Amino acid sequence: MCGIWALFGSDDCLSVQCLSAMKIAHRGPDAFRFENVNGYTNCCFGFHRLAVVDQLFGMQPIRVKKYPYLWLCYNGEIYNHKKMQHHFEFEYQTKVDGEIILHLYDKGGIEQTVCMLDGVFAFILLDTANKKVFLGRDTYGVRPLFKAMTEDGFLAVCSEAKGLVNLKHSTTPFLKVEPFLPGHYEVLDLKPNGKVASVEMVKYHHCRDEPLHALYDNVEKLFPGFELETVKNNLRILFDNAIKKRLMTDRRIGCLLSGGLDSSLVAATLLKQLKEAQVQYPLQTFAIGMEDSTDLLAARKVANHIGSEHHEVLFNSEEGIQVLDEVIFSLETYDITTVRASVGKSPSNIRKNTDILTQGYIYFHSERLLKELYLFDVLRADRTTAAHGLELRVPFLDHRFSSYYLSLPPDMRTPKNGIEKHLLRETFEDSNLIPKDILWRPKEAFSDGITSVKNSWFRILQEYVEHQYKVDDTMMATAAQKFPFNTPKTKEGYYYRQIFERHYPGRWINATDPSARTLAHYKSAAKA
Repeated sequence: MCGIWALFGSDDCLSVQCLSAMKIAHRGPDAFRFENVNGYTNCCFGFHRLAVVDQLFGMQPIRVKKYPYLWLCYNGEIYNHKKMQHHFEFEYQTKVDGEIILHLYDKGGIEQTVCMLDGVFAFILLDTANKKVFLGRDTYGVRPLFKAMTEDGFLAVCSEAKGLVNLKHSTTPFLKVEPFLPGHYEVLDLKPNGKVASVEMVKYHHCRDEPLHALYDNVEKLFPGFELETVKNNLRILFDNAIKKRLMTDRRIGCLLSGGLDSSLVAATLLKQLKEAQVQYPLQTFAIGMEDSTDLLAARKVANHIGSEHHEVLFNSEEGIQVLDEVIFSLETYDITTVRASVGKSPSNIRKNTDILTQGYIYFHSERLLKELYLFDVLRADRTTAAHGLELRVPFLDHRFSSYYLSLPPDMRTPKNGIEKHLLRETFEDSNLIPKDILWRPKEAFSDGITSVKNSWFRILQEYVEHQYKVDDTMMATAAQKFPFNTPKTKEGYYYRQIFERHYPGRWINATDPSARTLAHYKSAAKA
């Protein structure tokens, strides 16, 4: 997890513009670099580093002697970089996983490069020899990337929107900041005056398709066919591999543990693999919630079962309310469900104990929801951890695991008898990885599981907004005049929108107010 920032064709003084790069300093607490591009006085890179791999030579933009014309700024982890290096016999100058991007690009161009990367990433690649700029982002958008581009060719790119919203440009008082689409790369021409022109935007990978890099990995051969036992065996192989590749780091790994199916399977498998790798430190698991919350109780049971060094991070309703402003600023969204679920996931206390966290994910029966993760769940996971200098890894979004899961017949992937992720539960039924009641525990929305059984987080928020902050019916009646775009429909939504507009005046996201509890499998679970 790092923070990347770049400008091409800036009309304003770079020493002033670079102050915007400091808005994402939280993403890289270990070091910072600001570097101009040779021969282009209005082009530059900014980089904030969290030193996870190659702490000595890992600063960016990455430049190697063999390719003096290439400049790379990237945020992510490329899990197959050593496999690619050995297969193609590349000569590395550093131990940084991202160096593989330079070698693959030189060998086969940008299309082959992005298709061969097994990992999560967002990058800016500059080729001054061929006068090209390339932007790319991983399949699910696990690593964030935003861009703003004007009609006259000024391009600004950053890990978070807050690093772009205050930039100046002569032709417009307002820069339109947009998320760069996951699973895409963009090719831009670099002009002599430092400005750019977009050539093409390409979707290089569909989440249902097996990725090209699967041809080169060392995963155990999968069995053909869709017999239940065959599928379960293949899922175990791919899940085990998804965890194993994410052990790549020079820093300590911990695990967020909610006591739900996903995070419990991840924690149990991770602990098993750390023991097999003879790692010298115990696995630390972290559960976050209010006192007597269902998640805390379930996580405690899982931790006792697997033998992790378990920590509980408690917060009360007052503390939750107090961090709403900070959470919305970090998230860059006013989406109700995202905000609610992020409050209990603001892990400032965890940073003292570890640098990297693993976590589970929901929504695998729906390809549409997977495509939108970057707007909601992935966004929340990245911002709430990055705000505290932590890196998050998500094994369930592994390319090979997810593409295989999505290739299965729909009837195998859909909920059964009101139980979502039934196939995944069946897959680990006889493994004894986690307690049986946890394996079959119904899914709870994160903002419900972390709160006290006596008073839900939802109710706490409603009471605060209506009675203490006093969003009243009169304010709601004029909401459309105050917020004509995506007008808030509830008092809670109105309150979040006010905070958002204070931090990002005139900025918005094109999203409605989805709630996890409106999803079909939550409804069926409630009836069961």
